[in-house]
Amino acid sequence: MYLIVFTPKYRRKQIYNQLRADIQQNIRDLCKWKGVEIIERHMMPDHIHLLLSIPPKMSISSFMGYLKGKSSLMIFDRHANLKYKYGNRHFWARGYYVDTVGRNKKQIQEYIKKQLEEDQLADQMSLKEYTDPFTGSKNTKA
Repeated sequence: MYLIVFTPKYRRKQIYNQLRADIQQNIRDLCKWKGVEIIERHMMPDHIHLLLSIPPKMSISSFMGYLKGKSSLMIFDRHANLKYKYGNRHFWARGYYVDTVGRNKKQIQEYIKKQLEEDQLADQMSLKEYTDPFTGSKNTKA
């Protein structure tokens, strides 16, 4: 089993949120076609976590080339306006992170599952102070 993390080339949150469902479906389809089992997955606004079971006959680099290449073609085919806006049909950034998973499989599964909660908590945090810490009055500049 392998933990894989990769990112879109254009980290624009509004584009990524619009394509989120399509990206998830593309990854599911491509993994199913190659016989790769998705154990856990989570999509963050700027990267994707996948815990995959890849067959031993397949190399990780060839699978990642296939996954990133085919999924970007599928995205640009379904959303034709993106290829004119960003060109070259390069949706994913170069590179990816891979780590083998052994005895710590359960911890990694929990980490990926909890990414959604941590992401929501991070979105709720604010640097604005709604009350002035010195006077206690309502801060009108926030």
